[in-house]
Amino acid sequence: MLNGKHFLQSVATGAAVAFAACVLVAHSNVPRGWLLAGSKPAEFEVGLDAEQGYQGHASAFLRSKTLGVDGFGTLMQSVRAEQYRGKRVRLSGFVKSQDVGGWAGLWMRVDQGKDIVALDNMQNRSIKGNIGWQRYEVVLDVPQDSTGISFGVLLEGAGEVWLSNTKFDIVGADVPVTGSGGATLPDKPVNLDFTE
Repeated sequence: MLNGKHFLQSVATGAAVAFAACVLVAHSNVPRGWLLAGSKPAEFEVGLDAEQGYQGHASAFLRSKTLGVDGFGTLMQSVRAEQYRGKRVRLSGFVKSQDVGGWAGLWMRVDQGKDIVALDNMQNRSIKGNIGWQRYEVVLDVPQDSTGISFGVLLEGAGEVWLSNTKFDIVGADVPVTGSGGATLPDKPVNLDFTE
């Protein structure tokens, strides 16, 4: 199973590693502006699916090539963080799954150089099995010193997922953060005497 640490080591070792992995498996089926990466990107395929989509919107798919996949693939993008610094951002989209044996989810990561400052990969509320179109979201704060934001959909193990009607928005403080990062830290130490 892909735990948070493994995910960080595999996807979040920096944009250079992700882009290097993508170059190895780049092909014409990857939608424009997106990359195929992950711990085992060569064991996955991506493309556009004209027959699947949420309410008339186009969709992209990410699927394992075999049932014995040991690792994950991701359809992803990376952008510079400058215009999002000091703001809260949300990646949302409609996802449909088929025969997901491991787990799948949307994910987003905020980087400061090679350091990860915020991450949510939906592992604690992952998509499994066969699920019809449902809306999912990940929300993170982008600190002032952030340099990059990466995001996408991931699939660990065998199966297939479709992503449709994807949005990347700046949201207000009233929208709760879904992942780890500075916004989820308390303002001061708590329970130092272990009484609770």
